[in-house]
Amino acid sequence: MNIEITEKAQIEIKSLLSKEVKGSFFRISVEGGGCSGFKYKFSIDQIVNCDDLKIENILIDQTSFSFIEGSKLEYIDNLIEKSFKISNPKATSSCGCGTSFSI
Repeated sequence: MNIEITEKAQIEIKSLLSKEVKGSFFRISVEGGGCSGFKYKFSIDQIVNCDDLKIENILIDQTSFSFIEGSKLEYIDNLIEKSFKISNPKATSSCGCGTSFSI
């Protein structure tokens, strides 16, 4: 699979999952909406669907993966914000908050 998950993001995901039910996963998905057409969604899930790609403790459904293939998942932790960010080379534009994009 072609998605980079930075060390900082991996550490934060492990920390989040340590507070959840054993066997939980961090799910990355892409949904229609947001100010640019599509938006990233991050959630905790206990169910692995038949079309999910599994990267260690991360789940991505096939459709969402087609939008974010080649991307980098980072965790930003500074004085202004704490959040997961996706750097997506397929995105032609994105909103100011970085959670919405278009292709």
